[in-house]
Amino acid sequence: MAAQHPSRPTSDDFTASRRAFLSALALSPAVAPVIRNEVIGPLGHEAQPLSILRPTDNPLVLRRSGSGRDLSRFRYHNAECFFASIEGGIIRHGSDLLYYTGIVIQLGLSSHLLDVGFDDGWCARHLGLYVAKSLAYANVTGLDHRVPEMDRLADILSPYSLWRYPDWDGERAVCTYSPADICKLTRALLDRVGDITGHRRSSDGVTASHD
Repeated sequence: MAAQHPSRPTSDDFTASRRAFLSALALSPAVAPVIRNEVIGPLGHEAQPLSILRPTDNPLVLRRSGSGRDLSRFRYHNAECFFASIEGGIIRHGSDLLYYTGIVIQLGLSSHLLDVGFDDGWCARHLGLYVAKSLAYANVTGLDHRVPEMDRLADILSPYSLWRYPDWDGERAVCTYSPADICKLTRALLDRVGDITGHRRSSDGVTASHD
């Protein structure tokens, strides 16, 4: 009897699995991680506020939209474009590597957050350049990229503006990761964002999506 091989997933399969993921995200409560003095509350459904337990923060309502999806795709494309200089060895050492890695990771995380319904203005005000904070929000809303090494790198990069002119400010973490490690961790995160959002790079480097 001939061996049975699994069929290759089709775009319909991807759409169905993505819809199932978003339905689960909308209906399932999420574990609330503590981020410094803030706590992310459980996510109920897309129209329900994601409560932030700090009086100075405004309530957040997750609303998915076509414009948010388009901006998500644009951010992912930009992340891949910036990362090409790192992955290709053009940016390889020192503070430049950390600064541009911070940009790449923040763009990738922003792509996920926009895709699940975060408001871009809210992210700019409350997440800013803090990679670790964006990673925590992304993980609690379905990214689920829980890699200890990535967590540590995100802490080192937060805020990534510290690495733009490092000689001006001595208050920054010491990075013990090699350039190869940084590249590997960043590639894994972008791949995870691509898996969850459905954004993909085509052969010419332009981002494509399964919508």
